Amino acid sequence: MSIEKDIKQQKPFKSSYQKLVVNIMYTANWMNSDQQSLLKPFDLSAQQYNVLRILRGQYPNPITVNGIIERMLDKMSNASRLVDKLLLKGFVSRCDNVDDRRACDIRITESGTEILMQIDKVQSEWEKGNSMNHLTEEEAEVLSRLLDKLRGSED
Repeated sequence: MSIEKDIKQQKPFKSSYQKLVVNIMYTANWMNSDQQSLLKPFDLSAQQYNVLRILRGQYPNPITVNGIIERMLDKMSNASRLVDKLLLKGFVSRCDNVDDRRACDIRITESGTEILMQIDKVQSEWEKGNSMNHLTEEEAEVLSRLLDKLRGSED
């Protein structure tokens, strides 16, 4: 189905660029909704999941909240609040930073790693059974490169 049909567009887009922007926004919302459904059984938001993935990538080294913010997909998220929620769930630990007393070091815990492994399994199944399988791996790579180019961050 085309974006025009999906959103029941009555008049043509003013330009291909306008159509592209609407299509990207619509697709991002569609994917976000799918991800929220995937994460719901784990009682995690997409932002909390993003923080856990950042911490897993950083492990065994700690990272500060500011370091997490630099790597987050959603720059508008309150990383401190997200870390606090993950701390309450036992998925992260926090300790004083030896170099900067104003900062705290954050690490993923064993429980945090375990829940990510569970999500990884569900995520793999989601990728196989989802609309992602409408694209070949080569097409997915091309689309990813085009999105990088759009943001002006291609290599």
